[in-house]
Amino acid sequence: MTSFDATAATAQWIATLSPEETARAIAYTQGGHWLLLWGLFVSIAVAWIIIRTGWLTSIRDRLERRKRRPKLVSLVVGVVYLLMSFVLTLPWSIYQNWWREKAYGLTEQPLTGWLTEALMGTGISVVFGGLLIVALYFLIRRTGRAWWVWGGGLAGVAVIFMLLVAPIFIEPLFNTYTPAPEGRVRDAVVELAHRTGTPDDKIFIYDGSRQSDRYTANVSGLGGSARVAMSDVMFNKGADLSEVRGVVGHEMGHYVHMHSLWMTGVMIMLAMVSFFLADRLYPLARHLLGARRVGDIADPAGLPVLGAILAIVGILATPVTNTLIRTIEEDADHFSLVHANEPDGLAKALIKTAEYRAPSPSALEEFLFYDHPSVENRVRRAMEWKAANPPQAPSPETVETPATPAS
Repeated sequence: MTSFDATAATAQWIATLSPEETARAIAYTQGGHWLLLWGLFVSIAVAWIIIRTGWLTSIRDRLERRKRRPKLVSLVVGVVYLLMSFVLTLPWSIYQNWWREKAYGLTEQPLTGWLTEALMGTGISVVFGGLLIVALYFLIRRTGRAWWVWGGGLAGVAVIFMLLVAPIFIEPLFNTYTPAPEGRVRDAVVELAHRTGTPDDKIFIYDGSRQSDRYTANVSGLGGSARVAMSDVMFNKGADLSEVRGVVGHEMGHYVHMHSLWMTGVMIMLAMVSFFLADRLYPLARHLLGARRVGDIADPAGLPVLGAILAIVGILATPVTNTLIRTIEEDADHFSLVHANEPDGLAKALIKTAEYRAPSPSALEEFLFYDHPSVENRVRRAMEWKAANPPQAPSPETVETPATPAS
């Protein structure tokens, strides 16, 4: 019997992409790398503009004219800052998140729909962000130079809170989620859920095509609110049962291995480091931005200064955060291969994601910019698994698109 050649099989999978598709994916992906840099410039420019208007310091002075009201000042100044940031960055957001996606054929959503959802998201961010700002400045006032430690803990609490509430209260505002309907798809998912110890009532299909044409699935929530959700785009693009098992097995890996909690711990550590650097760099940044009317780091009117520092720290930390996420994604892929044993199904699904993630970057590009392993590397690992563990499942059959939620 001829041995299975994983390298040749990987090359065959990558070759299923036409030269035009590959060129478009490379252009989209590498353009996204530049967006990180331009986005940083936009963040700094917005911070400078907000400072130059003097609105935040004027609001602070007006509220404290008769007596100090630190909590009220933090709340009002924070809300105004978040709203100003939204308005000033709106043209950039439209270009980055709607126009460019439209230009590359990754969304069919009209601008009015995008703007409506952006306003909804901003409203939610202002409510939760305003409360978070109040808590952060309370910690700065009460804990002194050690505020960055407590700030990291606050970030962790915020992340856990959002993990708990997002699937129940926030995500349904943007999409309709329905349990996977009766049929071969649900039977395959339920069987895999029983095999992996995943609750079989936590598998949903949602109308992701409202916002994007990306072939995707995700796991969200924590504990009782956690769920695996497949976008209807998967089925619109002809997902067969092997793909469903491969993709859902990956998402179940996130659930079973509690990757959300691991990432929360990582985010706490990164938040502490970021806040520590912000504390030390704040005087220099305030001077460079010309924020003469802004006080020390305990002054909420200095939010634009703090935001500019965190934007710089964030982009410098991108390779670190990407590496951590890639590690988790590799673990989820391995989980899928072990429990679903659908290397060809997983490979077929991964190839369909190459339209928004160039499949074969250099090692340096992948390290710096990719928050998932490259498609080529993921397919290669799947083929290496196939060589060592020949799949026992029958040949894949295309399944009918499950009933998707009404938009």
